[in-house]
Amino acid sequence: MDSSVLIIYTGGTIGMKTNPETGALAPFNFDQIEAEVPELKTFGIKIDTLTFSPLIDSSNITPAEWVRMADTIKEHYDAYDGFVVLHGTDTMSYSASALSFMVQNLDKPIIFTGSQIPIGVPRTDGKENLITSVEIAAAKGADGRALVPEVCVCFENNLLRGNRTSKFSADHFNAFRSYNYPPLAVAGIDIKYNYPYIARPHESMPPFDISASFSSEVASLRLFPGISRSTVAGVLSNTEVRGVVIETFGSGNAPMHGWFLELIGQAIGRGVIILNVTQCLTGSVNMEIYDTGKALKSLGVISGGDMTIETAITKMMYLIGQKLPHEETARLLATPLRGELTVTSV
Repeated sequence: MDSSVLIIYTGGTIGMKTNPETGALAPFNFDQIEAEVPELKTFGIKIDTLTFSPLIDSSNITPAEWVRMADTIKEHYDAYDGFVVLHGTDTMSYSASALSFMVQNLDKPIIFTGSQIPIGVPRTDGKENLITSVEIAAAKGADGRALVPEVCVCFENNLLRGNRTSKFSADHFNAFRSYNYPPLAVAGIDIKYNYPYIARPHESMPPFDISASFSSEVASLRLFPGISRSTVAGVLSNTEVRGVVIETFGSGNAPMHGWFLELIGQAIGRGVIILNVTQCLTGSVNMEIYDTGKALKSLGVISGGDMTIETAITKMMYLIGQKLPHEETARLLATPLRGELTVTSV
């Protein structure tokens, strides 16, 4: 066998199967994955499985689970050519984004996938998602190196950069989108790789490692017309918060009320880092176009460019967790670290 893949089942819909005696859904034994999904045998790939205990409902994901995933991959990194992480769909984009920042010097695929229907139920999308993920995780070029050495999300025939994804549908099979970055691969009759958009490791890169420090002293604030001073103050005046992601209108605009700008200025004056991302599904923040954006920039608000809200939050949690100087944290928030941010964004 040319390649080896470790499947890590953390929890989620994909690992469920109907109990023939009770009719209830229960996790199945992933040690028997090739019996459940016999198509995997045709690849000639060595496949091992590891199941978390207890399993994690993705709604209960915390940084502790991200660290556990990263530690598991690090422990087995040298033994496998790629990794498939089975995960609940609700917070998969958050986890994929978080791991993209945690892993250092990655040169192997880490593919997140899941399903909308359990793998043991007719019409499941789980089998196709799993099969495609395993094939991509094992894929190598003529030079023997991984074709996609990134943290990705693979769902409904599309391989997406993990920190560019958002879950946009609660009930469609095509549940994830990457609005501001092209797919890294598309699976049809063949898998077509979008090579110009795939990140490649440096030739003289240090060994793989992880950086597992996260801070939960982060908040998000989604603006809306008529938002009250007390609502904004409840977030910005919280002394336990060190970073705030503000979801603004359009290209990064916000109310010009005196009290709003005052609260922003006061928070930044106390050392709170404020990152501006747009509520729009596509496009980017540009705080040079309108007076509202310019006012925020003048106060010290940082542009999040075209980052997703999931990535903006996890990146801020990661950077604040590194305990860097304030200025360095602010600089890195606006700097592409793992392809999460388009360089030309303002």
